[in-house]
Amino acid sequence: MRVLSLIAALGLSVATAVSANAVDPIQQHNSNAVWFENWIGLTHATMVVAAPNGKISQIYAESGTPVFELSRADAMDGVYRYELRAATDEDVEIVNPIDNGRGETATTSKKPYYSTGFFVVSRGVIITPEEIKEE
Repeated sequence: MRVLSLIAALGLSVATAVSANAVDPIQQHNSNAVWFENWIGLTHATMVVAAPNGKISQIYAESGTPVFELSRADAMDGVYRYELRAATDEDVEIVNPIDNGRGETATTSKKPYYSTGFFVVSRGVIITPEEIKEE
């Protein structure tokens, strides 16, 4: 019985440690901007947004969340897709070192974060699409 409780406690502590390091930004928006909350532990972020007409916008934020602002003059109705890349605060071992000028002292690098998503523009503003269910 004691061994079982020890295993359960160990499993719980490992699960807590893993979830503490997990980065999970949450997409937020208002009528003319998209950003992310729960932005803890991420830096050097780049958000690339593709408009329905194919126009690409790139937003960089050294610290804090990147914010895409919809221009009223260029707003086009449709689905906008984005790609989000950032560096976490977690170190990972460099498996295949390259000659990047840091010499042999560089043994770790920051673990990357990558995510994709979309948002919808209708009548020139960012909206929350309605969920349609068939009956």
